[in-house]
Amino acid sequence: MQELSPIEKRVLLALGTLGEHATPEQIQQAGGFGELVQVMNGSSWLQAKGLVRHEETMRVFVGLGREGEDAVRDGLPERKVVKLLQRAGGAMPLADLQQAMDAAEVNVATGWLRRKGLALVERRPEGNVLSLTDKGRHEVHGPDEEVLAQLAGGERPEGEIDPEGLKLLLQRQNVVRRREEITRLIHLTKKGHLLLEKGIEVKPEVNELTTDLVGSGKWRDVDIRPYDVTSFAPTAIGGRKHPLRQIIDKIRQAFLEMGFSEIEGPTVRSAFWNMDALFTPQDHPARAMQDTFYLNTPARFQLKDSEVALVKAIHEHGGETGSRGWRNAWSREIGEQPLLRTHTTVDTIQWLARHPAPPVKVFSVDRVFRNEAIDATHLPEFHQVEGIVMEEGANLRQLIGLLKQFYSKMGFDDVQVRASYYPYTEPSLDVAVWYNNRWLELGGAGIFRPEVVEPWGIKPPNRVLAWGLGLERLGMLMLGLKDLRELYVSDVDWLRSQPLIE
Repeated sequence: MQELSPIEKRVLLALGTLGEHATPEQIQQAGGFGELVQVMNGSSWLQAKGLVRHEETMRVFVGLGREGEDAVRDGLPERKVVKLLQRAGGAMPLADLQQAMDAAEVNVATGWLRRKGLALVERRPEGNVLSLTDKGRHEVHGPDEEVLAQLAGGERPEGEIDPEGLKLLLQRQNVVRRREEITRLIHLTKKGHLLLEKGIEVKPEVNELTTDLVGSGKWRDVDIRPYDVTSFAPTAIGGRKHPLRQIIDKIRQAFLEMGFSEIEGPTVRSAFWNMDALFTPQDHPARAMQDTFYLNTPARFQLKDSEVALVKAIHEHGGETGSRGWRNAWSREIGEQPLLRTHTTVDTIQWLARHPAPPVKVFSVDRVFRNEAIDATHLPEFHQVEGIVMEEGANLRQLIGLLKQFYSKMGFDDVQVRASYYPYTEPSLDVAVWYNNRWLELGGAGIFRPEVVEPWGIKPPNRVLAWGLGLERLGMLMLGLKDLRELYVSDVDWLRSQPLIE
């Protein structure tokens, strides 16, 4: 009893009048507390002393976002395109679709139609044609559309919603929103009951005896706060760098020790350098607004005519590389679009264009941006570890050796490379490390295709080795995390507990 503060006593007395359990709001009203935080503080102290027990129940509700309300009214972009294709007999040139609908919406719809298996893009003499599959001809609505119809009447508990359809909608921006509702109850324990039965008297509490209290006899009407002189003092913890910053410093040191120079570039780039210079076709789904952040300011980038001519030729017919290119008309207007860079490869290709004479050996560690739905493995803003080596006779064995040496410096000796595909490297490979008894993929690499480097005068025997590695995923492994978001949560206790990274 002597260890209880006046707030703790008032919480116990209020809880005793309410019964076995009550919400913090009920206790606040019954005990006459001015603020709810007093109830929460007092009940937390009581729980530590075994006098009450906290219970929390969380329910998740799902409702429509701004884009979801539009989709309920007008239909998802891909459903609108399916209806147009059905009226056109099952197929339609992409150019005609972009005239019949908003071009950006067609790009979004095309990506989802291919992903859902409702339509496919075919290259025909008249250009790219979008045609329905058997599934697209017969499916009336998908699981995500059923969820939208379900939510049209208002919020629903997540447990009542089809998980497959909800998963698809959560991968879109602002279509659905999740709201967590936490119900808290405070229960009396047996020990708390016994203390109430003995009787609790609330008196003013003082920190020390004064001559006035002693002389007037008022000391009998107050409680004197007890002090535990054996209590541990809090640990003094000095400042330190964030763990992610320590990992970035370690990566930089590793590449500098391997003889590389660091480069950096602005985050706002033109689609020309971010996409076109890397031989990404102008109708590629990655260019759509659901994957890329486009900007209104600046309105467009001024491009050099000499550089534009080289890349235009590569896209339309392969230039002098021997490639056939994409055999589509290349649009300068699309290349001038401003965006937030989607990878730091934009920095390395521009560096190569400005420094085409071998040898070149550079790296960068910087932020990139993609229009991703946030979850345990995806963030809209993250870091990429980029590097290139350009010299005479550079080959795949040399690239593999560089990657293994880098990851060895990061503390991973078991490194696996396997064949893969990336649009601007050939051959291409994925890099994985052995962690927790399984292989975990950390990035991609390869040798730049002729269509990427030959416009800038880089030809055999000179070749360019390139790689792009995920920093956050590497950080998860080095720090033992399971969720990317934990790297950016300001949890002071977690930050203080992290060991220094050497």
